[in-house]
Amino acid sequence: GEIPEEGKGSERKRDFDRRAEIEAELALPPALGVAAAAAAALKKLHAGLLRLVLLSGGSAGKPKASEVLSRHLLQRGLPHWTSFCVKYSSVDNDQFGLSSFNWEVKGTNYHILRTGCFPFIKYHCSRAPHQDLALQNCFFSTLKIINFGIPTLLYGIGSWFLANVTETVHTHYGPITIYFLNKEDEGAMY
Repeated sequence: GEIPEEGKGSERKRDFDRRAEIEAELALPPALGVAAAAAAALKKLHAGLLRLVLLSGGSAGKPKASEVLSRHLLQRGLPHWTSFCVKYSSVDNDQFGLSSFNWEVKGTNYHILRTGCFPFIKYHCSRAPHQDLALQNCFFSTLKIINFGIPTLLYGIGSWFLANVTETVHTHYGPITIYFLNKEDEGAMY
């Protein structure tokens, strides 16, 4: 049974080498592997808190937030830009952890700035060529964590009082209401 002392070192090295191989297969540097695990744990915590606050059983019967985003852009005829909110309680938050990212709809790319600002998820979409937005995503996500989400919560509460323009987005699960802080001029460049 027992592994000799010199065998334990080689066993640890094999375990370390195997972990490195797995991380290489996943194309994640070791630091990102840890970050991904932390992000997954944070997502579970966030989802649990939302279920508790919204007294919701989960996301069954709700469209994904990404579907609402895509369908809104299509309904608007792929605009140059748009900025809207959707209630957390209306969607499955499948884009958790994404703050700045590319989103393609029918061959048109958008740069998306997205934040959870309870009770909403806020999207700002600008038509633009595809770019590597990983650094911006990391920066904005880190900023939200450092601030404990307090500024985004305040933004959400303010939006709750100020978002008085609505639009209906038609999804596979039925109509979803989205909210705007001001009326957008269709076809406007800015």
